[in-house]
Amino acid sequence: MAMTMTGERAAITGASSGIGAEIALEIARKGGTPVLLARSEDKLAALSATIAETTGKRAPYYTLDVSKPDEVDQVFAKIAAEEGPVTTLINNAGFAVFDYIEDASMKDAEDMMRVNVLGAAACTQAVLPRMRKQRYGRIIFVASLAGKISTPKASIYSASKHALIGFANAVRMETADDPVHISTINPGPVETNFFNIADQSGEYKKNVEKFLLDASYVAEKAVKLIAKPKRELNFPKSMSAGAKIYQLFPGLTEKIAGRLFMKK
Repeated sequence: MAMTMTGERAAITGASSGIGAEIALEIARKGGTPVLLARSEDKLAALSATIAETTGKRAPYYTLDVSKPDEVDQVFAKIAAEEGPVTTLINNAGFAVFDYIEDASMKDAEDMMRVNVLGAAACTQAVLPRMRKQRYGRIIFVASLAGKISTPKASIYSASKHALIGFANAVRMETADDPVHISTINPGPVETNFFNIADQSGEYKKNVEKFLLDASYVAEKAVKLIAKPKRELNFPKSMSAGAKIYQLFPGLTEKIAGRLFMKK
């Protein structure tokens, strides 16, 4: 039987493009209501229109900069008042800038932490009390295998994803007695415009081309967690296995696979 999501109201951060947009489309196809959140109103409006045209579902949208906690509180309160309480939150907003640490901009580093980690924390804080009250909730964090395996030129980005996974693990324990499920997905590199900001040289994307995942595939994985929550998903399998080996034998893995890690 096909999975249906009638009654689901899923707020998706970073919904204007890439994985977030594909998640919104997948939820709408399955009968749920995606609530689109991002900074670009024009992109949100265009995606909302596309969803309505292709699926017949409403896709309300709200402009939101997740790095601004006061704005997060105001927008989620507005969503609750206008659309009803959020049943699923997908913390997808995030970005990277790849640089060796001696070349890195501390402004970029601060922005990555504010968006990738603190933005997710603020959105989680905004929805969790209502989820507890309604006795139902799903919170899904779109992290990365970079949060499992650190690599050169991604020191700050990897740190932000390590932190996001750690945050999700702590929230999972805090909600253990509540009907709120916390999941994390850790994909490898995904074919999106992510690399337009992260790696303007194009070298990293070229080097990992054979590992690139399709954004729609990642979206399907994420949406399945709404109906069947799991603690964590890591993919593709080859890179997931590498992450497990790295956690067990970090020194040996760095020695053997060091050249591969340098492909940024």
